[in-house]
Amino acid sequence: MEELVNLFHGFAVALQPFNIAVMFIGIVLGVIIGVLPGLGGANGVAILLPLTFSMSPTSAIIMLSCIYWGALFGGAITSILFNIPGEPWSVATTFDGYPMAQQGKAGEALTAAFTSSFVGALFAVIMITLVAPLVAGFALRFGPAEKFAVYFLAFCSFIGLSKEPPFKTLASMMIGFALAAVGLDSMTGQLRLTFGFTPMLNGFDFLIAVIGLFGIGEILLTMEDGLAFRGGKAKINLRVVLQTWKELPRYWMTSLRSCIIGCWMGITPAGATPASFMSYGIAKRVSKRGSNFGKGEIDGVIAPETAAHAAGTAALLPMLSLGVPGSPTAAVLLGGLLIWGLQPGPMLFVEQKEFVWGLIASMYLGNLAGLLVVLTCVPLFAAILRVPFSIIAPLILVLCAIGAYSVHNSTVDVMLMLMFGVIGYVLKKCDYPLAPLVLAIVLGDKAEEAFRQSLLGSQGSLGVFFSNGLVSSIMVIGLIALFWSVIHDGWSKLRTGVLNRAA
Repeated sequence: MEELVNLFHGFAVALQPFNIAVMFIGIVLGVIIGVLPGLGGANGVAILLPLTFSMSPTSAIIMLSCIYWGALFGGAITSILFNIPGEPWSVATTFDGYPMAQQGKAGEALTAAFTSSFVGALFAVIMITLVAPLVAGFALRFGPAEKFAVYFLAFCSFIGLSKEPPFKTLASMMIGFALAAVGLDSMTGQLRLTFGFTPMLNGFDFLIAVIGLFGIGEILLTMEDGLAFRGGKAKINLRVVLQTWKELPRYWMTSLRSCIIGCWMGITPAGATPASFMSYGIAKRVSKRGSNFGKGEIDGVIAPETAAHAAGTAALLPMLSLGVPGSPTAAVLLGGLLIWGLQPGPMLFVEQKEFVWGLIASMYLGNLAGLLVVLTCVPLFAAILRVPFSIIAPLILVLCAIGAYSVHNSTVDVMLMLMFGVIGYVLKKCDYPLAPLVLAIVLGDKAEEAFRQSLLGSQGSLGVFFSNGLVSSIMVIGLIALFWSVIHDGWSKLRTGVLNRAA
């Protein structure tokens, strides 16, 4: 009851006219940031942080958090319309969102993505409101071994639960691991695979790889087929939105499962990107239409978007309750709190109740405002597809180049983007999945670092990955996921043999 009373006080703070105004301003700015490839939620929040210095801490954090919600929403727009992920966590949305847009279902895909994003964030906010102390205590148990186990589970899920050929999935993932190893070794400070090329000291940036693999790769494939001087079909009326809403309750199990995956990955913290990949992979395996995933299935949009928003929102919990940011954007917000003289941690809930509960209330309102803004603009977004691709392709190339250049203000990154575009084109022509490669680039260095830290702490013993109930459980689930096809086939044969003997 005390939390409920505090939440009502928080709504009283968040519903002040000035806070509502900054809420909508933040959402609009966030959507713009999400649409621009290469900028990212964390960079956007960091760039716009000075705008809030003259505000009260509560109004400032409301605006910054709404920029974050807007970026989460906006990342799906270019993913669905142009197969260019605006944000890292939107990569999985391209797998079915873009084919839906190509089939004239851009309105349905965008509506499903935005609504699923709202549902995932709402689930995470309710979780934060009700179980904050319990979850905070659980997050403290995650050391290097537990973090590696989470990454291990994500990798195994893609290999074992995917309906792609395991060899091609593993080969694609190994390429990603090799690319993730380039640069400065964070543990020893030694250079790896740079071949004396100075710009490679920091390795391959994930955003540059994604822009090249998906954006440039897709344009090359389209050019091979011949540039079409006509636009795509796009229904842009309110009826499409309402019809999509009628269909979405049929996928409630996908949404619930994705919410749970997203909250868990956000708190641990693994992040929104692996959450979206894992949710998509599991949805593909479980769905009766799993063989059609990648061809325009709506639950292939629902799963990653729900999980990404749940993870992105849940990542704020360890930041508030422990002072440990669960995502890059949460780290920027943590810096903002320190600038305003607020110390995140357990005492923040005691000493700054008005601030904390005002922020939590703004999470409810900010996500609702974000849903209203993006759904209102669905007709505008879908109408972009009416522009002939022969006109829009050069604009996409320029946008990709700007996005790649803005990551480090380096022309080398533009060249790397083009290189990744060729790699993406070749892999697509050879029917190799891009998702495992992207996942390995994102998590490869983090998984390696967690693995090596675990071995240093255990003096080289692999037993550290089965040293307690938590890490053992995650590792066992990962192994089951890895060998799921073998286990499933063996179980089917055993059951058939038993039934035959019984007959």
